[in-house]
Amino acid sequence: MRALCWTDTGQIAVRQVPDPELRNGHDAIVRVRQSATCGGDLPLLAGRAPYLADGDVLGHEFLGEVVTVGPQVRRHRVGDRVVVSSTVACGSCWQCRSGAPWCCDNGNPAPEASELAYGHPVPGAFGRPTATGGFAGGHAEYVRVPYADVGAYRIPDQVSDDRALFAADAAPAGWLAAELGGVRTGSVVAVWGAGAVGQLTARAAGMLGADRVIVIDPRDDRLRMARRHTDAETIDPRHADVPAELRERTGGRGPDVCVEAVGPAWDGRPRSLADRFTDAAERPPAVRESVHVCRKGGTVVVLGEYAGYVDTFPLGAVGAKGLRVRGVRQHGARHVPTLLERMARDELRTEHLATHRLPLEEGARGYALFRDRRDGCVRAVFSPDLPPAG
Repeated sequence: MRALCWTDTGQIAVRQVPDPELRNGHDAIVRVRQSATCGGDLPLLAGRAPYLADGDVLGHEFLGEVVTVGPQVRRHRVGDRVVVSSTVACGSCWQCRSGAPWCCDNGNPAPEASELAYGHPVPGAFGRPTATGGFAGGHAEYVRVPYADVGAYRIPDQVSDDRALFAADAAPAGWLAAELGGVRTGSVVAVWGAGAVGQLTARAAGMLGADRVIVIDPRDDRLRMARRHTDAETIDPRHADVPAELRERTGGRGPDVCVEAVGPAWDGRPRSLADRFTDAAERPPAVRESVHVCRKGGTVVVLGEYAGYVDTFPLGAVGAKGLRVRGVRQHGARHVPTLLERMARDELRTEHLATHRLPLEEGARGYALFRDRRDGCVRAVFSPDLPPAG
């Protein structure tokens, strides 16, 4: 089959790779109809993720049609249209039963690297290196979905592919950020980043009752999109002192909840394996700014996917201001079904985020558009069924 593979720093290409096969009774094979780029993929594209290898298939946000099921799959049949959570979770360990599938103990068959780096194993994830299970991603014609009864969700008939696609990762990530931030009626929420995850965080905050949601981003097109689709206020840091502006808009108190949805930028420098975990640590300005501006006793939520260490983190401000800091990925099994229901009721609309639709063969161009924010690209969506240009 055809698949979009990482080949070297900044390089990806479509290759012929073996078709996926069932490996145990809980697996399903899904024929991909759509897959999307995500900011979490950019560190991989840059070669900054530990254990990334030539030939790894990228893409953790995808949907498609079930074509094969294992004998122990109960919830799905051949022909089901499903969206697949980016997280691979077993659904039966203590963490999953506690409602935290992102913390699953069994979804990663190669936990040693994450145990060494983080102190505990992280769950599996599609389109990621062996440190997170080595599961091939959705930028391909077919994907093997382990624990299909836990990670794949039938899409309601009234929800289009274009809308359901973002239930795989961006929408549940944004929802969890608002939920862990403790957003409630009357909250003031600031979100750094107006990409897909930032916009869906803003939308989730509004749906949970926030009184004001303020999105910060240096791109005019994204700020316009955020105002139109999330009803958020916006700040352009090119023309405003963000901390001063946020204090002004909150009566000097600062936002109750600050969400960093920017993630690590890529400066184009290749890094060694040691660098990725130790030296050359990230210095995320949005994380620092959110800690400084958050109100005393407020909550800072970090959505960016940082693989290793961060320097110049204002830990003193965290203690002095009594802040709560939460790290987030997404808990698919907890949120995807209800988000699909909200999509079916037209409460949650996401299709506007798919700004570019391309055949799989144009994956490199799609990622370049997405990485460089060119041509108004918020998300590039690939379809293996689209014929190559020319």
